[in-house]
Amino acid sequence: MAAEVLPSAKWLYCGAPAGSQRAALVQFSNGKLQSPGNMRFTLYENKDSTNPRKRNQRILAAETDRLSYVGNNFGTGALKCNTLCESIESELVQESQTKTYREKMDSCIEAFGTTKQKRALNARRMNKVGGDSLNRAVAKAAETIIDTKGVTALVSDAIHNDLQDDSLYLPPCYDDAAKPEDVYKFEDLLSPAEYEALQSPSEAFRNITSEEILKMIEENSHCTFVIDALKSLPSNVESRDRQARCIWFLDTLIRFRAQRVVKRKNALGPDIPHIINTKLLKHFTCLTYNNGSLRNLISDSMKAKITAYVIILALHINDFQIDLTMLQRDLKLSEKRMMEIAKAMRLKISKRRVSVAAGGEEDHKLGTLSLPLPPAQTSGHLSKRRKIT
Repeated sequence: MAAEVLPSAKWLYCGAPAGSQRAALVQFSNGKLQSPGNMRFTLYENKDSTNPRKRNQRILAAETDRLSYVGNNFGTGALKCNTLCESIESELVQESQTKTYREKMDSCIEAFGTTKQKRALNARRMNKVGGDSLNRAVAKAAETIIDTKGVTALVSDAIHNDLQDDSLYLPPCYDDAAKPEDVYKFEDLLSPAEYEALQSPSEAFRNITSEEILKMIEENSHCTFVIDALKSLPSNVESRDRQARCIWFLDTLIRFRAQRVVKRKNALGPDIPHIINTKLLKHFTCLTYNNGSLRNLISDSMKAKITAYVIILALHINDFQIDLTMLQRDLKLSEKRMMEIAKAMRLKISKRRVSVAAGGEEDHKLGTLSLPLPPAQTSGHLSKRRKIT
């Protein structure tokens, strides 16, 4: 213990510790007390009871006829000779571990910062409080609207508004194109990186055998258009690879469209490349609020958008003439709805008798993308249709 001048304003007098406590409270760094009963002790504690770093601070003064001593349980010197500081040290370590870097910096500014830094700290804290209050108010307002109107009605309104204009879901149409393949460009359907990602998952289609196609038909595992396209794969390696990738992506779009709500990000399984899965969620779903959380919904307009992309892929696969009736059944659409989308995409519609099972025949609608393009449908005409799911 070293002789010091005792502080006054910050410290509260606590009396003298009993004789039995003296040995536990005091440890002299230069030796042991021979006659502790001849010393007079006075204990002080810090008045700041709200600060966890100061409320356990103690100062002990000891007097003899010859000398005066002062010791404390805080500060760097106290750590080596006073066991009382162990509880404070553990509290400080625990407090430091639970604080973030920002909170630690704020504590430093509070203790040692300039007036300007402290003003900035207070302003930031006030802004945070204001921002939290605003967020709570917005959340409360949203909850009130949802409780009043209901989630189903809100989603229905969003879907209805989304259906007002068919042009929202149509891919870019270049009506000044010189060739049919440039009216709806393949690059607008799949970016180079997305097309490259299809190489691995489309391998099974690229190397498919006649026996495997028969098994698909028996198990009804794939739609009719996909099976017919696989039957007609070209023998040229490069063309076959391109067709296989397009058929695989078309099949994926049809399976994705069959859902209503995407409950997990890899809804079609782990074999879907990440870049393709991201494309499906980003371009063919809309976010909705339900039970306090966001979810990906495939609304009617998103289903129409998927249908448009399927039609364009089918056109690129089948030399720009497709069986719309076959696709309509694969997509589980009404003929009326399929014709609306096909006409909005400026396809020329015709009929053809086709053979069906049991030796019969039936009329199918064909869609052909040829130049010059038919006139575009007016939005006024399209907006009068009934909503068909």
